[in-house]
Amino acid sequence: MLHTIIKANSYQDSIVLMLLTNKLNTIDGVHNVSVMMGTPANKDIFKTGGLYTDELEKASSNDMVIVLDIEDDSLIEQVLTEIDVFLEEQTKGGGDASGEEVVKTWDKAFELGKDAGVVVFSIPGTHAALEIEKALDEGKHVFCFSDNVAIEDEKRLKEKAHDAGLLLMGPDCGTGIINGIPVAFTNAVRKGKIGVVGASGTGIQEVTTIIHKLGGGVTNAIGTGGRDLKAEIGGITLKDSIMTLEKDPNTEVVVVISKPPAPEVRDEVLNLLRSISKPAVTIFLGEKPTSHEENLYRAYTLEEAAQTAVQLLNKEAVTAVKETLSVPTHSFKPEQKYVKGLYSGGTLAYEAAMLIKEGLALTGDEHAPEGFILQNQGHEIIDLGDDVYTQGKPHPMIDPTKRKEMLEEAGKDPETAIILLDVVLGYGSHANMAQELAPTIKEIKAKAASDGRELFVIGTIVGTDEDPQNIHEQETIMKEAGVILCDSNAQAVRLALAILDHPLTQTDKAIEAAPAVNPIAIEPTEAMLALLTNQGFINIGLRSFSEAIINHGGKVVQYDWQPVAGGNITLQKALQFLNKVALAK
Repeated sequence: MLHTIIKANSYQDSIVLMLLTNKLNTIDGVHNVSVMMGTPANKDIFKTGGLYTDELEKASSNDMVIVLDIEDDSLIEQVLTEIDVFLEEQTKGGGDASGEEVVKTWDKAFELGKDAGVVVFSIPGTHAALEIEKALDEGKHVFCFSDNVAIEDEKRLKEKAHDAGLLLMGPDCGTGIINGIPVAFTNAVRKGKIGVVGASGTGIQEVTTIIHKLGGGVTNAIGTGGRDLKAEIGGITLKDSIMTLEKDPNTEVVVVISKPPAPEVRDEVLNLLRSISKPAVTIFLGEKPTSHEENLYRAYTLEEAAQTAVQLLNKEAVTAVKETLSVPTHSFKPEQKYVKGLYSGGTLAYEAAMLIKEGLALTGDEHAPEGFILQNQGHEIIDLGDDVYTQGKPHPMIDPTKRKEMLEEAGKDPETAIILLDVVLGYGSHANMAQELAPTIKEIKAKAASDGRELFVIGTIVGTDEDPQNIHEQETIMKEAGVILCDSNAQAVRLALAILDHPLTQTDKAIEAAPAVNPIAIEPTEAMLALLTNQGFINIGLRSFSEAIINHGGKVVQYDWQPVAGGNITLQKALQFLNKVALAK
């Protein structure tokens, strides 16, 4: 039986709603539950999910709506109590003692955050463009975690930021480190002398955590958002970030990370990197470079990018790091031929697919469905963070439910030989993901053994010893569950390929002379350079982002944002226009 609860004028950001949904689903007697804001789009999601009720039509975009599928009405009181406790926990803290101020209006946020250099957004993408413009008008850099911002708005706002000498990091920017302070879904990485610019979130996480493990550190890791290197945007944020790191006295090596950019943007980025004085490392996932250039080194994997950066920092020769994989003895049944990758990190999934295609010489485009990075001849690599899996549901870095379901499916498949997976630690991620996954892993391995099948689960943990989760405990839990842990995602895939008798070898690249180019003037603004030493933030949306900033010595003004005009975008634009006209008089 479906029951609807509407909490009027109780705006919450999407991640909080997803976490609350996850919590309520654990209550005995609750068959299904969904918690969302009462927007028209979300009402459609309720319909497709089989949780629509007529009462939902009473909800406005500022109302939090909960639809429960329960057997006993007596559970409603318990659910209401759980909701109140959860929301109270979300709003704990604040005040001077914690380094956080809490405000309810833009004016107050800008007043208290006059010295804050960066505004962090994690609000619905449909509202983000208008709010970003307000921050840029106040001379603030923007870190936009929000996605679903129209690409036309992204281009317009990035051009506006560039013209104002500011950086717009995002939209859909999941990871960043500003002056050693983690922002959004980010690992705790020691400060050092390597500067990173990346258009991929888990790509930055993999590279920076390996740098940390190799003894290096990071000055800044500037996220650009995944569309920055598309032809429509032109790499605006990435190019401005490279120029900024070139003039940073604390940065000695620059690393650039991206999935395949538009060819013309790629060429512009390479020419810019040839114009800077500092050694640079690039990784454009999907490209397999065969040589380096003087002062410009090209990596094939995220691991190689991190290793090369540390070698350059230590003034060592850039060479392929030799590894000896310990390939376990095994005896597969004849039908066990395939690798299944179940990833929470989209860039890690992309890297795994790239290596498997190469190692197994897979050809042809089988038009893989949404969420599949690879579906070829029985081999599958899945990005569980894709929208097809997360619409109205928590991201797999937060909630293991979908991955456990797919682990069971892959484990039962008599053709599965190896399962690849990642555990991504850091701020925003699940507090104990290894403990959540371990019982399912033990179960599928035991079931395979009882069927006379050998089943390998190979994984990597993306994290450091400074993350809020205890990485050593996570490693122990995974190993006790029977997971073979590797030092990197690339190494995990190479081990899988070696088990299948298709080893990939790493070779040294020759260093060639750089081509002649017209030098590009490197002229970051004072505001761009000030970003590198920024300690002040205005956080609009998810409060856990404030916690990470405070824990690393930053100061935060927490703006508890709610959409004005009942969430009506057209009316909001009109109000903003009228406000600008009034200020201009």
